[in-house]
Amino acid sequence: MSTETTRDTGIRDTGIRDTVVVGGGAAGLSAALTLARARRRVTVVDAGEPRNGPAEGVHGLLALDGVHPKEYVARGREEVRGYDGEVLDGEVVSASVASHGFDVVLDDGRVLPTRTLLLAIGVVDELPEIPGVREQWGHGVLHCPYCHGWEIRDQRIGVLATGPMSGHQATLFHQWSRDVVFFTGGATLEEQDRTNLDALGIPIIEGGISRLEVDGHRVVGVRLDDDEVVTLDAVVVATRMTASLGPFAGLGLETTDVAVGTIIEADGFGATSVPGVWAAGNTADLMAQVGGAAAHGAKAAQHINGELVLADLNRAIEARRTAAEERRATE
Repeated sequence: MSTETTRDTGIRDTGIRDTVVVGGGAAGLSAALTLARARRRVTVVDAGEPRNGPAEGVHGLLALDGVHPKEYVARGREEVRGYDGEVLDGEVVSASVASHGFDVVLDDGRVLPTRTLLLAIGVVDELPEIPGVREQWGHGVLHCPYCHGWEIRDQRIGVLATGPMSGHQATLFHQWSRDVVFFTGGATLEEQDRTNLDALGIPIIEGGISRLEVDGHRVVGVRLDDDEVVTLDAVVVATRMTASLGPFAGLGLETTDVAVGTIIEADGFGATSVPGVWAAGNTADLMAQVGGAAAHGAKAAQHINGELVLADLNRAIEARRTAAEERRATE
């Protein structure tokens, strides 16, 4: 049996995996844990750039509320390895169909042959090009009230009109604070959004935005184009979230544009239009928080295992039939 040295887990053979999971966040690790416990040979490949990496904690996650994203991932990796799952640090550069399923090529040249493929690659947040937003992302600049609303309750919150859901965001954050201000950024506000904001007493500030005002590591306000500064404690933006096919474009996967971004098209179990390829977490569901992404990964993994069980069963039936025919031919 041939072997190779990995950067992360020591000596591993290069046989065909049951599943290669691309992405080591909540969805990917949850799927890998489920598959490893099903005695499947599973490998997770993770580039080490979690979407929630800038955040100080994961909130709304039962029994782990407030856990740091890095600690959450570290625990997940340890649990996967505890059931002989493999976790590799690396980046996938290409994937192609093969006789056994797929060949997954990593940035260091390794090729991982696998029967099935699960994409838990997450999404990329397209941030508005306003000075200060990117630097404060995950700290003073937020997007999800269920992830961060409690932490900024009763504070001065400014919602920037950066997408079609911005007005809705303002009405949501109003649940956590009555001190919410909406900035149009010079864009035209939909009449229904204006009606909703007026009904809740949320002030609407017209005109362009110059930059965020920051004191040390804290957001303290928004500077308008006319140089007026509106004092704030936190800023909310609506990002466009995109699941990029990147190295998997050649597989023929289909994507779908929705109101707030682009996802890989998949059914309720995570199965995509390409046989043998599944998608889980934000890759297929932009609204999934960490808990939802983990659940989605587990569901996809159960479906993958079921498909593999069926394939193994059919192979066994065919082998028995072939053996019986060979015996009859020699009698």
